[in-house]
Amino acid sequence: MKNIVFMGTPDYASVILEAILKNGGYNVVAVFTQPDRPVGRKAILTPPEVKKTVLQTGLDIPIFQPLNLKDSSTANDIKALKPDFIVVAAYGQILPKDILDIAPCINLHASLLPKFRGASPIQEAILRGEKLSGVTAMRMGVGLDDGDMLGFSLIDISNLKSSELFCELAKMAANLTIKILDEFDKISPIKQFSALSTKCAKLKKEDGLINFNMNAKEIYAKFRAFYPWPGIFLENQTKILEMRVSNLSGSIGEILRIDQNGFVVGVNDGSIEINVLQEAGKKSVLAKDYINGKRLSVGSKFC
Repeated sequence: MKNIVFMGTPDYASVILEAILKNGGYNVVAVFTQPDRPVGRKAILTPPEVKKTVLQTGLDIPIFQPLNLKDSSTANDIKALKPDFIVVAAYGQILPKDILDIAPCINLHASLLPKFRGASPIQEAILRGEKLSGVTAMRMGVGLDDGDMLGFSLIDISNLKSSELFCELAKMAANLTIKILDEFDKISPIKQFSALSTKCAKLKKEDGLINFNMNAKEIYAKFRAFYPWPGIFLENQTKILEMRVSNLSGSIGEILRIDQNGFVVGVNDGSIEINVLQEAGKKSVLAKDYINGKRLSVGSKFC
């Protein structure tokens, strides 16, 4: 039975960890995850999803939560565990060389490398209008997501929001992980062509800002990419929680149609239908109720 040190933090990583735990051929000897963080207005100290998963299993698996991996004691802790593999999924820190040298480090990256490297590959693929995305298994190197590729799983992402894509990719990554571990000695790694890569930055709240001078496809791409966080919102902080592209045309910012599903607003080179929205400091409402409350009509300006 092969020994695994698992390193990961969010839901995506939890799904992969669960698959390894259910597989009889592998023994998870330790889990590394990010430290507990304060969450919400009351700043309640909350463990990451991977830690919750381990605790819920009731298994006696050591959990490590170092602030960073550069301390030599972390590498010594991992060496003492004598892992055959280190499996990494959305851990949130770059692994230093002294850890990479302990055992093969296999990363499950949530995009098709080498195109989208970095912190937000799922959102970037949607923003760029990609039709396909997927998961890449790679053997980690010292650079950012630049290691030799070991395997892929593909999916059509044409109509998916990022939250939906996260779920699908997590399941695909879980299956791919087991396949790569089972066949590791038979795989011929493929080097990445770095000239084709794009670095994806960590998301910020302000990335969700939109305006109606943008075109409909661009607004919808941001809606899908940034759902549920940071979401999309206007300058006055009104959030658009559900929307779709419409086929009407009219003046920018003008309400072009109102029906039971919502209302249509003109944007640059087209229009969008808004179905659910939320004003700053208020609860979310159906678009038709918002229209009634504001006494707006076709031809009125929205925001």
